[in-house]
Amino acid sequence: MIQVCSQCGTRWNVRDRQRVWCPRCRGTLLAPGSPASSPEWSRGRPGPAQRRPGSALPSGFRWVAVRPGTPPPPRRPRRALGPTPRYATIPRWGLVEHFETPPEERPVRTGPSLNAVRMTLVTTAAVLAAAAFVHLIRYVLLIINRTVLLNPWVAGIATWGGVAISVVAVFMVVASALLLSNWLVTRRAAAYAHHHHEDPRPSWALRAGSLIPLVNLAWAPVFVLELAHVENRQRWMGRPIVVWWVVWIASTAVSLFSIATSFTTDPQGIANNTVVTIVAYLFAAAAVLLVLQVFLGFERQPVERPSKRWVMVAAAGPKDTAEDTKTDDPARAVEPEGQNPAA
Repeated sequence: MIQVCSQCGTRWNVRDRQRVWCPRCRGTLLAPGSPASSPEWSRGRPGPAQRRPGSALPSGFRWVAVRPGTPPPPRRPRRALGPTPRYATIPRWGLVEHFETPPEERPVRTGPSLNAVRMTLVTTAAVLAAAAFVHLIRYVLLIINRTVLLNPWVAGIATWGGVAISVVAVFMVVASALLLSNWLVTRRAAAYAHHHHEDPRPSWALRAGSLIPLVNLAWAPVFVLELAHVENRQRWMGRPIVVWWVVWIASTAVSLFSIATSFTTDPQGIANNTVVTIVAYLFAAAAVLLVLQVFLGFERQPVERPSKRWVMVAAAGPKDTAEDTKTDDPARAVEPEGQNPAA
């Protein structure tokens, strides 16, 4: 609804509420539809002839589209979002996907741990090396004793020290053999279970073939070679296993010879036996280090991750096959002999 001021002629849109006073000059506002007070203020107003055809609204009125019914509620003011958040580090919250392996597919590994076997083998090799060093000192004292009488305390320490270190070495070798046999049984069981088979050799046969002296020389390396074959690692593990097998046989032979010559009583025989004992301990330490290398060779790669890898390659078409055949044929000459190839 529009009202016109009677003094200044300003047209005011008062919407749906009639007003009395002009906001600009405080003059009286005419009623809606009344003509202006002076003709100079109505120059810009269209006359009756200038009105659009079909417009039947009187002066001061216009069509306004309104919503039927009650007016809509006022809009709620938008809340200020505040400053942009800044993080000193990458946020760890959010949606995290957890991929859990089903319980039936999780490999169950029992037996000794990797650190236990490794520490036992390293300690056994260190004790064997220490035993060889003690017997070397004993051999030097035997050479000195040929011309100079030794102190009884020094002679007693050299004699019983060699005996004590030998007993400790025997216990460490037995402990290493027990741990390695347990590891071999569990590793073979896991390897065959990964291929959905059962180990054809029972556990008692594996333990007997690995722990009985002289019998283990023939069967323990065979069991390890079978394990490498099941895991498809005979190409990489075959040579270390054979080297360990040869050194182990040599160490056993030297040790048996040392034990057989240890009952002599003459000074030269005792010196010779001491030298053979030193060599036997060195061979034994080498065999332990080699079996440690074989053990770590298997443990570097779990059973669940086989050595065989499948990669994607482009399929060779008939054209590629023909080109490969032409390239690989050594009997066909690429260019005639004695002529330069064409540009």
